[in-house]
Amino acid sequence: MIELRTPAEVEAMRPAGRFVAETLATLREDTKVGTNLLTIDQRAHELIRKAGAESCYIDYHPSFGASPFGKVICTSVNDAVLHGLPHDYVLRDGDLVSLDFAVSVDGWVADSAVSFVVGTPRDEDLRIIDTTERALDAAIRAATIGNRIGDISASIAKIAHGEGYSINTDFGGHGVGRIMHGDPHIPNDGRPGRGYPLRPGLVMALEPWFLQTTDELITDADGWTLRSADGSRGAHSEHTIAVTADGPLILTDRSFLGVS
Repeated sequence: MIELRTPAEVEAMRPAGRFVAETLATLREDTKVGTNLLTIDQRAHELIRKAGAESCYIDYHPSFGASPFGKVICTSVNDAVLHGLPHDYVLRDGDLVSLDFAVSVDGWVADSAVSFVVGTPRDEDLRIIDTTERALDAAIRAATIGNRIGDISASIAKIAHGEGYSINTDFGGHGVGRIMHGDPHIPNDGRPGRGYPLRPGLVMALEPWFLQTTDELITDADGWTLRSADGSRGAHSEHTIAVTADGPLILTDRSFLGVS
């Protein structure tokens, strides 16, 4: 069921969005060549406890997960692009890292993701990261009253296809509120003018993610991490936004911290 939030409820979601934004900015700054993925998870856990927030991941066990996730952040590296389960891996020069983080603060959820390279970047990695970020910007601009879900999906696909990337629609954006994953589903490809009409109070996590040379995924042996079927790298960008009468409101905006 699609739920619309009152202006007061959207305001009540701001602390969760701000905390997620601040945490991702902190973790991105701290993540370097030589950082262990388990250290990233431990640091995120510390920040959650200090803020009195609640992880959306640690007990999460949807049908596509082999077991409860057990960690508080997704750390996807190189050919892993979604649901990366933190494990004992030390980041190397040139690794492409995606961090995906969702928490509940005072009963309201925010969800966001960022991709970046540690150490020396490859041009093709910077290109796919930039493409996901531009696709996210386009999706947010399309999240206006009078448009439909298909307009958001089509705006993402236009950017991806313009760079030659194919699109997997199995996983995409979703409604956010009291729970992390709600209706509607927002695929990263679609037709303009189709789907649910955007109304004030609709809160969504929009999340373009692409792989360099495929749109096929395989599940890692850990039962969670999703990797490209051909070993190519991927990137993932995500914000939680609210549709309002004044235009889209980015609840997980990091720009006030001086980072993207």
